[in-house]
Amino acid sequence: MEQTKPSAHGTIRASTLKTIVPLIMENFKCTENEALRLFYESHTGACYGDDSTGLYGQSALYVFSLLCDEIQKRCLTPVAATLKP
Repeated sequence: MEQTKPSAHGTIRASTLKTIVPLIMENFKCTENEALRLFYESHTGACYGDDSTGLYGQSALYVFSLLCDEIQKRCLTPVAATLKP
């Protein structure tokens, strides 16, 4: 079985992120920039960017559900209140 080259992981992530970001925007009523910030500043986002976790290969809905679980566990306030520039 051929192993995916690390350089391909970025392409996979970028493609999947195109689905994750609109889900965040819709569910948390935020802008695209706020959604990206929320994702990349989360533990889920950190794991998504780490090749060793393999999270980049999971479905967008799975990754989004992990983010939602993380947010729920943290009991975060609404996104608009937490994403001040």
